[in-house]
Amino acid sequence: MNDNFVVWLDQVHRTYRSGQNNVTALDGVTVGFTKGSFTAVMGPSGSGKTTLLQCAAGLDRPESGRVFVDGVALQSLSETKLTELRRERIGFVFQSFNLVGSLTAEQNVGLPVRLAGRKPDSAAVRAALAQVRLADRVGHLPSQLSGGQQQRVAIARALISKPKVLFADEPTGALDSTSGREVLALLRGLVDDGGQSTVMVTHDPVAASYADRVVFLADGRLVGELVSPTAQAVAETMTRLEFDSEKPGSGVRS
Repeated sequence: MNDNFVVWLDQVHRTYRSGQNNVTALDGVTVGFTKGSFTAVMGPSGSGKTTLLQCAAGLDRPESGRVFVDGVALQSLSETKLTELRRERIGFVFQSFNLVGSLTAEQNVGLPVRLAGRKPDSAAVRAALAQVRLADRVGHLPSQLSGGQQQRVAIARALISKPKVLFADEPTGALDSTSGREVLALLRGLVDDGGQSTVMVTHDPVAASYADRVVFLADGRLVGELVSPTAQAVAETMTRLEFDSEKPGSGVRS
């Protein structure tokens, strides 16, 4: 494993049971994500990108292969130790925000600390909210916030543990274009200003253009990448992959 990688997957295989069939979600994927960089993961529907993210974040265990986060081999950890590593070194942002409706922004951000059995540091929580430009919304409930603001609270919650890597699964998927751009600009700023290693699954070429690199999956395999991507270049690559996936006998799942 290269020391420059915050996350490294080596020959990772993951198969699911679907009815009477086995579906291969990841087929021997080897890929690294560089420290202090912003990587987007893209591919046709069913290409394995969310499974890749979940295996990389320790939310799912592959049948074979190795996954390293911050130099730690996830496959060697017990469930308890894996939970501790996720809590201390990994941040995760979901498309649906996953905020608790009865808690304020401040309480939602501090929730992971409380779940770990500790009292949240109020100054640290407020600093995390200030980092996502919500210092004036600490006492607001999710219902009093826009979708973009709710996602920024979710990002602050993911940052409260000062994670080594931030994973984001379609973080703009539930947002309008203006709110989506605000969230993407925030993620870009976390990388540029704070060196926050970030890996994002997205279907949107414009969102992917905010990243330093885009890696493409098809049929559970890594099939290419773009460095310093433009939205047009990403869209062209996705169009080709979607076309290939529709060819008879391609094996690429739709």
